[in-house]
Amino acid sequence: MATILAGRLQLQEEVQAAIADLQDAGFAAGRIASFYVNPPGQHDMHPAGGDRPNSPGAEDTGKGAGAGIGAGGAVGAAVGAVATPVLGPVAPLTGAAVGAYAGSLMGAVSRTHEVGQIPDVRQAGMLVAVAAGDAEEEQRAADTLRRSGAFDLERAKGQIIDGEWIDFDPLSLPDYIRP
Repeated sequence: MATILAGRLQLQEEVQAAIADLQDAGFAAGRIASFYVNPPGQHDMHPAGGDRPNSPGAEDTGKGAGAGIGAGGAVGAAVGAVATPVLGPVAPLTGAAVGAYAGSLMGAVSRTHEVGQIPDVRQAGMLVAVAAGDAEEEQRAADTLRRSGAFDLERAKGQIIDGEWIDFDPLSLPDYIRP
């Protein structure tokens, strides 16, 4: 596997210019790939759609919702029982239903992880990638991509064959190259 350097660009014209710049820097066309990376969650990798079976940060929400249904339903039934003289015999059932719904929502939200606890994901956009054979080529590729206006430069291991990054994983965590 080669070291691949990739950078994100906004416009198709910028992508074409970056590819030309990489070729001018000595990289063969077959070692350069360009493609659009879908937004997180929209890679359609599962039959029901999406990237993962569960959303990051939401793994424990089912447990929280279950606990919230019980607690909210009990509180709602108690409040409904107190309101029975005013609202009639349906008050405890209505109170239990409303309480269970509110409790499930609050319980699920309480088990959702904060955004800061979810690792960075690769952002959507046009990606230009080039396979580098050694450290000197890595530096030349990074410099060329930066001069071409690419941002979010990253390093990965993989294979670019005939202009296609054949083992690209849109869900892999990017290893960003800091300037």
